[in-house]
Amino acid sequence: MLFNLLQTDTLVQAAGEALEQVAATPVAQPTQMSESLFSMFTMGGPLMWVLLALSIVAIYIIGWKWWTLNKASKIDGNFMNDIRDYMDAGKTKSAVTLCRKYDNPVARMIETGIHRLGRPMADIQSAIENTGNVEVSRLEKGLPILASIAGGAPMIGFLGTVLGMVKAFFNMSKAGNNIDITLLSDGIYTAMLTTVGGLVVGIIAYFGYNWLTSKVSNLVYKMESSTMQFIDIVLHEPGEE
Repeated sequence: MLFNLLQTDTLVQAAGEALEQVAATPVAQPTQMSESLFSMFTMGGPLMWVLLALSIVAIYIIGWKWWTLNKASKIDGNFMNDIRDYMDAGKTKSAVTLCRKYDNPVARMIETGIHRLGRPMADIQSAIENTGNVEVSRLEKGLPILASIAGGAPMIGFLGTVLGMVKAFFNMSKAGNNIDITLLSDGIYTAMLTTVGGLVVGIIAYFGYNWLTSKVSNLVYKMESSTMQFIDIVLHEPGEE
């Protein structure tokens, strides 16, 4: 019985000491983690700031073009049917008013065509195509920059890799026979961090560019389809107010 009591006291004492050790162990704070990430970022060298700037530009372009393309693609599914009804009734002014209701490329192209009614069909088609070219250029604005970031960011990262390895070998040459791994760590950090940074920025810009390009292509297809419908209306069912 006495042995059991002594054993229980020993276990309680050990548990208390374990709890004291846990309580005394410092807890990692979020600020320490952020400081370590920032220090790791700075160890990548000046090129990391260039990659950070490129990432901000890429994310801004992706968000801006996503909002612009979504706005440009918003149009009533019955838009062309309403245009046809107005044209059949000879209400060209009502058709123009309907076009101005929608702030998108399709409506602006159709409005241009309506204003050219009464002229030769070649003039109408040319005016619509010119408006369409202007709208497509507006839709593609910013995409070349995004494509440049997608191709340039990995190259900047590779440049940082080369500079980091040059720095590491330079430190080795200065050390002579007293080569220490700590002499290489600075250059290797620069090489690896810039490589990762360049690849991350490049991947974001690459997938963002392809995604936005597909959205532009879909919108251009809608523009061409609406143009063909309008030409069909003018050829077969013209009307004047």
